[in-house]
Amino acid sequence: MVRLKTIFKFWRRLSVLIVLLFYLSGCSNQSNGGGTIRVWVHAGTQDERQIITKQVQQFNASQDEIKVEFTFIPEGSYNAQIQAASLSGDLPDVLEFDGPFVYNYVWQRKLIPIDNLLSQEVQQELLPSLIQQGIYKQERLYSVGTFDSGLGMYGYRSQLQAAGVRIPTSYEDAWTSQEFNQILAALAEKDPKDRQVLDLKLNYRGEWFTYAFSPIIQSAGGDLINRSDYTSAEGILNNEQAVAVMEQLQSWLEQGYVDPNTDDSAFTEKRVALSWGGHWNYQNYLEAAGDDLVVLPLPNFGKNSKTGQGSWNWGITTNCKNPQAAMRFLEFLLQTEQVLAMSNANGAVPATQSAIARSKLYGEGAPLQLFSSQLSAGQSVPRPQTPAYPVITSAFQQAFADIRSGLDVKTALNKAVITIDQDIEDNEGYRDPNPEEIRCQQSLFQFMNCLLMR
Repeated sequence: MVRLKTIFKFWRRLSVLIVLLFYLSGCSNQSNGGGTIRVWVHAGTQDERQIITKQVQQFNASQDEIKVEFTFIPEGSYNAQIQAASLSGDLPDVLEFDGPFVYNYVWQRKLIPIDNLLSQEVQQELLPSLIQQGIYKQERLYSVGTFDSGLGMYGYRSQLQAAGVRIPTSYEDAWTSQEFNQILAALAEKDPKDRQVLDLKLNYRGEWFTYAFSPIIQSAGGDLINRSDYTSAEGILNNEQAVAVMEQLQSWLEQGYVDPNTDDSAFTEKRVALSWGGHWNYQNYLEAAGDDLVVLPLPNFGKNSKTGQGSWNWGITTNCKNPQAAMRFLEFLLQTEQVLAMSNANGAVPATQSAIARSKLYGEGAPLQLFSSQLSAGQSVPRPQTPAYPVITSAFQQAFADIRSGLDVKTALNKAVITIDQDIEDNEGYRDPNPEEIRCQQSLFQFMNCLLMR
């Protein structure tokens, strides 16, 4: 085992070395001129693809110094293709990526800081949640998005009123934990057929479970990791508050309150009164419920109602030889009209305050104002800002699956803590290599490169 661990560390450090060398070569030339900017975009919905295609065409037509060439990358293999391109030295100049993965990319030397490139005027316009998510390593900004996400609950107003349920008007008067449990029981009494009154989107996969349910742990007083130093999840993910709130969630399942929702139609077919969901559910739910639809904050489990945040973001890679030109393109995407165009296409929360003010969904008095107000007021919690995040989210997703299957909650969370802490230890705390290590790794790479070239 010791020998295998030594070999693993050698190859891991070697891969970091390769990325570092590309980083050094990519940063050596930062001209202010024009040229061609290569951009990778995730292949989202058809509407999103049409909008970004139009935006690139508009940007290219608006000036003759910079030409943007973009490539759609399948979402399912996006991260794998980034890793492969990094190792081969073929990263594009600009990357779009899922927000929470920015920290791992920075640690791998894939991204450069952009706070000195992005104008202060634009930075002041951005949602606080986007600034918070993009900051890493000595308070430098590494990513920026043109939209953010909204998370809460949807309900049928008539069903809630029939059960005598108080309807919150903002995140400040969200249901308490005790109140929510009583609401589920009251709604179940009004639904003697199967008592299934809540949709948790159990038909979703992967990142949904971390995005949607880590906020209730944070609302209770726990978290996914200790954010003071990001070196351990012990006593944080498995503390008394985290265990208690996940036991509540498990009790909703055990009491039969939760619709399995295998057909993703629990709410639209009115089988449930409440659905835990994101901004992307709104249009379908509006078509099903009409004026009976109400948008609600997540319950307050002790330390205020919390919500999720984060979506696809943009960053400039270490392979980019003209960061100023790349930023001109990103600032074009952050113009109010362009932000609204993308937000109208995908229904997400606009990235800037000026765009929110003009949005028919998220502005003052608009149907989804709750989501934009939560993000503006700092009620959202970014997913852990550490290179360990891919392992953290995987461990939490497994814990959720175990809890859903009936495993003791404390046991499930302890397993997740062990997985997370072991990964951090194996990666030596995800510390940055010091200059001497970099020089040593460079020499090793040069030696191996000579062998390969012989």
